[in-house]
Amino acid sequence: MAPRFAGESDIWHYQRMIFRSVPRRLPPGLPRQLLRLLGALFLCVALVGVAGCGGKQDPAPPSGSPSSSPGGASSAAPPAPGWAKGMKTVRAAALPAQAWDTLALIDQGGPYPYRQDDGVFGNFEKVLPKQNRGYYHEFTVKTPGSRDRGARRIITGQGREFFYTEDHYKTFKAVLR
Repeated sequence: MAPRFAGESDIWHYQRMIFRSVPRRLPPGLPRQLLRLLGALFLCVALVGVAGCGGKQDPAPPSGSPSSSPGGASSAAPPAPGWAKGMKTVRAAALPAQAWDTLALIDQGGPYPYRQDDGVFGNFEKVLPKQNRGYYHEFTVKTPGSRDRGARRIITGQGREFFYTEDHYKTFKAVLR
């Protein structure tokens, strides 16, 4: 066969040399040993992935959430703002990771995964401070394993108030950002 381009015969020569050095059959027992080794390696990788490299690490909080001090400990909780008086509070960094995703979407103005998101929250339970209709808006916080929207929500107020509920409006916590 005539070479089609300069150096092609050299390529074929090197390929023949490489393939001649590879044994046509593997030594007996080697495939079983190789499979066992690969299986053990896969098991180790899976266990490390499940265990999270030996320790629980919290993902980074979203932008605008309270920061940690250089020593790694969380800074002292700031006093509750006036709109949160008498309510339980939670730092944004202590919310589930899915709530951080929702907060980030709220900060950037969407797009939201559910058509009900950014809809008016009526506060019919009267758990939040009384305001005119349209003051509060609701956003879904995804619930892992749930086939529907789940019970978790973030409610925002026009004054940049944030409230979190994990029990579908029965109780709320003011989110400190």
